[in-house]
Amino acid sequence: MYFARPLMRVVAVLALLAQAACATHSATQSTDPFEATNRRVDQFNDRLDAIVLRPVAVGYKNNVPDVLQKGVNNFFGNLKDIWSTLNNGLQAKPMETAETGLRVAVNSVFGIYGLFDVATMVGIERHSADFGQTMGYWGVAPGPYVVLPLLGPSTVRDTAGWAIDNRYDLWRTEVDAVGLRYGGSALRLVDKRAGFVGMDTSLNEVALDKYTFVRDAYLQRRLAATRRKSSDKDGGGDDGNDGM
Repeated sequence: MYFARPLMRVVAVLALLAQAACATHSATQSTDPFEATNRRVDQFNDRLDAIVLRPVAVGYKNNVPDVLQKGVNNFFGNLKDIWSTLNNGLQAKPMETAETGLRVAVNSVFGIYGLFDVATMVGIERHSADFGQTMGYWGVAPGPYVVLPLLGPSTVRDTAGWAIDNRYDLWRTEVDAVGLRYGGSALRLVDKRAGFVGMDTSLNEVALDKYTFVRDAYLQRRLAATRRKSSDKDGGGDDGNDGM
């Protein structure tokens, strides 16, 4: 009888731990049912990044003058702001729509087609938004987590949203010269990858399982971006800005 109560406590704790583990496993299965395939795609992306993308991005970051890098980043950011303005409008966010639209106007005129980010200099905030976020904002479930070749973390909903984003990408639709269009797209990819140089090594150092860390961080960030406040249902805005 002396050992009965301590033993029962141990059994109870083990039972709770087992229940928690089962719940975690069940949640993982529902959000990431394609984990085995996703991990293989993630490994492919990592190899491609290590062999091609990261070396090119490092060379770009170390050898291209900062002013040119900033101009490239600002230019494509301005194009993205145009699409963000539309998506903020579709999400019925009048303040975010007006402010992001004002950014586009200021940067396009005074920033010479967005090469200079004058809007940020004068305190006009950016509210990034995409079509996947818009669908989530209006209640479309994210669906299972997927890892896309080259593009990386996504969900079924966000993949469909990306297809719409890509279809109406102004660089693709408005630039007729094939060489310029593909060259600019490659430059945009390199510029985006250069922005993560340094962060990737830190991630590998702190994450015991990089795949799980990236997946959970992505899903949480997208949930925050699509979450609506109770006041939003009455026509207000939300504070879930997506950084993608």
